[in-house]
Amino acid sequence: MLALRLPEDIEKRLAALAKKTGRTKSFYAREAILEHIEELEDFYLAEDRLRTDTGERVGLEQVMAEFSDDADKND
Repeated sequence: MLALRLPEDIEKRLAALAKKTGRTKSFYAREAILEHIEELEDFYLAEDRLRTDTGERVGLEQVMAEFSDDADKND
């Protein structure tokens, strides 16, 4: 169960959309969350990594070699 407090203008827009389409406000809230949760997770993961960046970098050649080795093992 989830309860949300929305700004009044967004609540009105959501209610109007639900009324026009015959769907519930919960349906649209769920759709919005499902559509954007992965983006939000990626954003916060990237933000955390920037905060804890050690400066260590891996060159393209190393990455390609590792992926090549993994692909050979799967064949």
